[in-house]
Amino acid sequence: MMRKAREVSMTEGPLLPAVVRFSVPLMASNVLQVLFNMSDIAVVGRFAGPEALGAVGSTSILVSLFTGFVIGMGSGVNVTVARFLGAGKWRDASESVHTSCLVLLVTGLLLFLLGFAFTPAILCLLGTKDVLLQGAIRYLRMYLIGMPALALFNFGNGVLSAAGDTRHPLIFLTLAGVLNVLLNILFVVPLHMAEMGVGLASALSQCVSAALMLVFLVRRDDAVAIRRERLRISPEKCRQILALSVPSGLQNAIFALANLFIQAGVNTFDAVVVEGSAAAANADPLVYDVMAAVYTACSSFMSRNYGAGNRARVRKSYLICLGLSFGIAAVLSAFLVIFGRAFLGLFTHDSAVVQAGMERLRVMGFSYAFSAFMDCTIAASRGLGRSLWPTVIVMLGSCVFRVIWVYTVFAHFHTIRALYLLYIFSWTITGVAEIVYFLHCYAQRMRRIGERGQNTENEGGSRE
Repeated sequence: MMRKAREVSMTEGPLLPAVVRFSVPLMASNVLQVLFNMSDIAVVGRFAGPEALGAVGSTSILVSLFTGFVIGMGSGVNVTVARFLGAGKWRDASESVHTSCLVLLVTGLLLFLLGFAFTPAILCLLGTKDVLLQGAIRYLRMYLIGMPALALFNFGNGVLSAAGDTRHPLIFLTLAGVLNVLLNILFVVPLHMAEMGVGLASALSQCVSAALMLVFLVRRDDAVAIRRERLRISPEKCRQILALSVPSGLQNAIFALANLFIQAGVNTFDAVVVEGSAAAANADPLVYDVMAAVYTACSSFMSRNYGAGNRARVRKSYLICLGLSFGIAAVLSAFLVIFGRAFLGLFTHDSAVVQAGMERLRVMGFSYAFSAFMDCTIAASRGLGRSLWPTVIVMLGSCVFRVIWVYTVFAHFHTIRALYLLYIFSWTITGVAEIVYFLHCYAQRMRRIGERGQNTENEGGSRE
């Protein structure tokens, strides 16, 4: 299979420049997505009033849960396809692409149907205020219409990333994001659709990004191209994809649930602290999503080189991505702490709220970089085809541990700093456990590469 122009070669050439070239478009995509989501809140808050803003905001945990699961499923597709491409198994790669397309489509449809049916019950269970409930139902149901399209876009994003192409997903997302902003304004300002308009704008823009992705994949002429006659589910490939995708998706979803307990702790303080925490929390997706681009690079490069049997590049890919993600987080954290008041000023002009927000930014600014040891190592394990146990470890270390912290350490001290410190402690503990597990997996996989190479040499000798 010939490598397309502008696609990053993962199995040859200098690694650091390749990782950077691969990661930068993903970083831009992730940041754009955060900014476009912020535009939803800005438009509805400015032109539809505080109740509409509260209704949309009250669904954020559920939106994160659904979208996080789909994004996690896409990362499993990425690893599976990348491994076959690295090994030069074009037929297996093609079967994986067509199987994962149908699997992600079915996943998106199920999320839409279940979410649409149980939206009122879930929002009531979360304690959504009566004055916001109907608006929240309208927004979430409209948003969920685009869930199958979002699943297909993340399928395509995983496939193209496995092939070394992160530029085209950025282009598709940019076009869809601009459309989202324009539709937000159209539906909310002249048409007065408020929450329903913002949700419908999101759903339509997701359909556009998915359509662009599918058309592009249909027009390709390599192993990751989509052909209608090949769209069928291979049971073997389906098991492989689900084994990697479902744990990854569940991990993202459970993080959203764990954050409910943290938010409950924040809500025990006065309104100024709650508002300051909410303003400062806008920094989280910016930092996390930039780092997430490097994690995608880590799993992609490791999977391709593992498939190609290149032990040295497997190890170097992990170390380079770990160092890069840690460094990026450290730089972004420094900017947030130094220019934190200006950043918080984008969301509030109340000096007391800004001061409360700075308390969070100072603690998180020291903490963000340490999450790299956890998340990058999880990505590395997935790149080697291991997803279940890394997910179990992260659920225990960063989810269950956080809940325990809220009801023990935080309950004892009951200071906002004691609550924020749970992040770095949970990331450190989980990171250590993930590294121990990764080293075990790495040793096993490298032995397998060595045995594979030895068998190849023996077969070559027998032919001679």
